[in-house]
Amino acid sequence: MKNFWNERYGNQEYIYGKTPNVFFAEQLEKLKPGEILLPCEGEGRNAVYAALKGWQVRAFDTSEAGKIKAEKLAAENNVDIDYLIDDALTVQYPPNSFDAVAFIYAHFPPAIRKKIHQKAITWLKPGGKILLEVFNPKQLQNNSGGPKDFSMLYTEEMLRDDFKGLTIELLETKTIELNEGKHHQGKADIIHFVATKN
Repeated sequence: MKNFWNERYGNQEYIYGKTPNVFFAEQLEKLKPGEILLPCEGEGRNAVYAALKGWQVRAFDTSEAGKIKAEKLAAENNVDIDYLIDDALTVQYPPNSFDAVAFIYAHFPPAIRKKIHQKAITWLKPGGKILLEVFNPKQLQNNSGGPKDFSMLYTEEMLRDDFKGLTIELLETKTIELNEGKHHQGKADIIHFVATKN
């Protein structure tokens, strides 16, 4: 997968655009800035937006090409982001470090998905939030992006189970219109999820 993403991010164009995910931006408006983690952050659009809003931003991805573009975008906007090259299964952060962890189209194979989501819970401070926008199985009918592997698409039941123990504030399956660079365009079937660590 690393080679796939390095190739995808390897040209000058920001393939998902430079502006943040709409849901992510809306959710940040409701929160007091603190420390936020963005797994699988790619070219940095959400990390840079959070930094502009006053958050201390950490991010990681396996793609060196993604990191280069994220740091370039941060420099263009005069903000700092702390961006690691690492894998979601091996990356280490201290427990109770973050006020928010945001998974924006971070899709994992079933064998590791739950493990990664549960690691994220340990990284959250009490009162911290998980923010998540992902594709659901109906997305296979659309041409607006996302995995073409059914097993990597998420359902509400999966998310309830993965984040058991958190207080769920929002869990909805929706059809939206995506407009995020050339790889996220058009009708999309997604899930929005917000939950708080007690």
